[in-house]
Amino acid sequence: MKYIKHFLALSAIYFSATVMADTPNEFDDALLKLQQSWASVNYEYDGKEQEEVFEKLNLEAEQLTFNYPEKAEAWVWKGIVESSYAGAKGGLGALSLAKAAKKSLEKALEIDDQALMGSAYTSLGTLYHKVPGWPIGFGDDDGAKVMLNKALAINPDGIDPNYFYGEYLYDERDYKQALVYLEKAKQAPPRGTRPLADKYRHEEIELLLAKVNKKLKR
Repeated sequence: MKYIKHFLALSAIYFSATVMADTPNEFDDALLKLQQSWASVNYEYDGKEQEEVFEKLNLEAEQLTFNYPEKAEAWVWKGIVESSYAGAKGGLGALSLAKAAKKSLEKALEIDDQALMGSAYTSLGTLYHKVPGWPIGFGDDDGAKVMLNKALAINPDGIDPNYFYGEYLYDERDYKQALVYLEKAKQAPPRGTRPLADKYRHEEIELLLAKVNKKLKR
């Protein structure tokens, strides 16, 4: 009898641990850790060191989707990490990472295109804009515009969709409209859990605004 009691006690402990591992708070904490690590690696590292740290962060993002395959947010951030890693890596190796990022973001859209205020659309639109087109890659400026506009439809006041659409318009030489979206990005409400990302995004906004104003001779 005591063995049965011991087995039941162990089973209860295991069941409790399993339930705790699947609580929303645990996923949210893991996601926030990944987001904050990304901001540090993306903005505060460079060169070979940045590439090496992104490689490790990419494994963490992959583990998150393995643990939570049904969470669109996990796939969004896997795609973001992969695309950022591609940018750090450069060369031919970057294209395979960009393709992996595309798949991750498309997976997120299949699960829930509204997740993280449409961030998958923002990131996928940016990928389409920055990756070379055929025959080298899958880049497509028309596709980029569609995706970025979908992101803005979901999150019209967000800092990222407005910034990246402003960047897209700048590259398309539509400086007047670029100014509109960059000014809107500048006024976006802060993201309370992501102060580091906001800080550096605002620096990027100011740099691009200076370029736009120079083109407009303001």
